[in-house]
Amino acid sequence: MKPITIYTTTYCPYCVKAKQLLAGNGFAFTEVDVTEDPAARAWLVATTGRRTVPQLFVDQQSIGGCDDLEALIKRGAHEAWR
Repeated sequence: MKPITIYTTTYCPYCVKAKQLLAGNGFAFTEVDVTEDPAARAWLVATTGRRTVPQLFVDQQSIGGCDDLEALIKRGAHEAWR
């Protein structure tokens, strides 16, 4: 299985949903909480061009946020991560 990392904050409902989608589809993941980590948050913006969370990486490649994850799962693209 490819490694999955999800960058989250403690107050984000989309982060909760993304984690539920991953777990519900049988994926283990590493969570990085950036709530009080401005350096990690700045890195995310520089790397992804996005200021929102969650931000997901599969095999160190950015796949976007919760809506992007949901779309990938709906079309079955997530099966390539196994």
